[in-house]
Amino acid sequence: MMKKSLLVLITALLITCQAAFALDLQAAKSQGLVGETLTGYLAPVKATPEVQQLVKTINTKRKAQYKKIAQRNGTSLQAVEQLAGKKAIEKTPPGQFVKVNGGWQKK
Repeated sequence: MMKKSLLVLITALLITCQAAFALDLQAAKSQGLVGETLTGYLAPVKATPEVQQLVKTINTKRKAQYKKIAQRNGTSLQAVEQLAGKKAIEKTPPGQFVKVNGGWQKK
């Protein structure tokens, strides 16, 4: 039960974070500049100062939300990050990058 509610919260978080930066984030993803990782955070595929700032801003907001979710559900931050990373990679559309097994792959 707790895992299901945690999953719902993480999904909502990912949608919220993406909506807050919809144009910038979606453009960066579609251009292959950033990708999702198993850690629950974005990473630059092609690092530029603008891309690094976007990644930093979004990851800071994600971490704050992950901490809230962990506290609400009595679980660890690491558990929330791992579940969020798994869900983000699953939700990544074809043609965008994900980092698995230590390397970038176009989904």
